[in-house]
Amino acid sequence: MKKLTLALALLLMAGIPEAQAANLEIRALFQPDPAQPSKNQFVNQTPNSGYCVSYPAQCAESNMFSIEVPVRFTSYRDLPPGHGVALQVPVNWRRLTVTNRDTGETAQVEVSITGVGSTFHLSKTVQELTGIDNTFQAHDRLWTSNGWVYAAPPCRNSLVSGVSAKTYRFFWHTPVENTCTKTVALPIPSMWFEKLDFSYALKTPDPLGMSSGVYTGSISYSMGPGGDFHMGHWMQPDDNNLTLDFVLDVQHTLKVDIPPGGNHIVLEPQGGWRSWLESGRKPVRLYRDQVFHISASSRFSMRLECEHSLGTGSGCAILDRESGFAGGVDVGVSLPNGLNDGAGQAVSRFPLSRENSPVFQPGFYVDRKPGTLHFEVGKSWTDWLIDNAKGRAYTGKITVIWDSETG
Repeated sequence: MKKLTLALALLLMAGIPEAQAANLEIRALFQPDPAQPSKNQFVNQTPNSGYCVSYPAQCAESNMFSIEVPVRFTSYRDLPPGHGVALQVPVNWRRLTVTNRDTGETAQVEVSITGVGSTFHLSKTVQELTGIDNTFQAHDRLWTSNGWVYAAPPCRNSLVSGVSAKTYRFFWHTPVENTCTKTVALPIPSMWFEKLDFSYALKTPDPLGMSSGVYTGSISYSMGPGGDFHMGHWMQPDDNNLTLDFVLDVQHTLKVDIPPGGNHIVLEPQGGWRSWLESGRKPVRLYRDQVFHISASSRFSMRLECEHSLGTGSGCAILDRESGFAGGVDVGVSLPNGLNDGAGQAVSRFPLSRENSPVFQPGFYVDRKPGTLHFEVGKSWTDWLIDNAKGRAYTGKITVIWDSETG
């Protein structure tokens, strides 16, 4: 049994001032789930930080994940009335390549930033700036369109915020990649965004089409005025680059169970030998169908290894060890629903050989479903064996190999 592991990891690392960069590692995992065999999706393993830690119920309701980046955006001059603080993040899907560390196989991941937030700090209390005692009303008066819980279009509200005399915690959803601008109503000597929160969505490849192993890749964003993460034209970040490091760890299952005694195959005519012994009618073929149970979430190949072969063709043989006479045995496989051939077709009596290794692909996770191995000696070989058997047994070992390492 081989297992394929795909995990996507995202880890937040503190920005290095000398390099002016912040790194985050995002982690996700695929494991086949017998309870949901049709769910071919990665599960986000990245711990929430920032907004979703403070407001977990809000995020759970919208199935949202947030990341907090320790980057501070500070205004480098006073903000006068009429000045707009415009926020914009990379909403449009961006693609990166992830590479299997062991095999070099690549896959594509797409990322969209779906929301942005922070806690902004004022250099003076909001009461000093507005002359209004009520904290909520004072924050609303500081801007032309009320406080920051009310997102500037085209951004959308998150409906939850936290305020104090000098701070305002907010989070906006970003349905489109465009600026969302709050306009200053009263002079603000200075302000800064303490940290950067953002939520994200991923488009991941179909894990059933990927090989086992860990995949890694990165994507970088610029931060600051005019950058990918833009928090206002007068707001300068203390880091100017953000890199998301992805680690995809896929854990596939390939397991085959043969019933007890199923490794001992006796080839017989249909109905057994009695009809020939009683009526003298030669059998048309000798065969045996052997049921097995398979669990598979990744592509795999199948091939034969033969103790004896005839030197021609790609099948195996059974041998009379005394005379050296041999006869050919054909082997085929039928797979359960959900496992298809290279053309996407159902697999019924597909011929196996020792020379070729056909690859089969799951359309969904197949959990311990029955398949069949078909062993058969055709008419011409059956006639030959019966004529030359002289009461002796023909035997041989045929090994069927299921291999998840398909290259």
